[in-house]
Amino acid sequence: MLYAIIGEDVPDSLAKRVAVRAAHLARIQELVAAGRIVLAGPFPAIDAADPGPAGMTGSLIVGEFESLEAATAWINGDPYVTEGVFARVTVKPFKQVVP
Repeated sequence: MLYAIIGEDVPDSLAKRVAVRAAHLARIQELVAAGRIVLAGPFPAIDAADPGPAGMTGSLIVGEFESLEAATAWINGDPYVTEGVFARVTVKPFKQVVP
């Protein structure tokens, strides 16, 4: 089943994001290689593809997991959670309709 994982950043998260981004992306890439990611990416803090020092306000990951518990356990092990980038994480079942 698909799950939407929505992470909301702590204020002024840019330095923390930069510090652990490579480890975060490595975990995402494992799911990509397994064909389990529908989409993933950050929410820019301003209306720009590259927000520069404004940074990001969070991230969205839509991926395939065995269960809600598995999706929750996966994100709870992510560096953006363990290193304090995300202040809050929501995991919800997701039904893809389009495309």
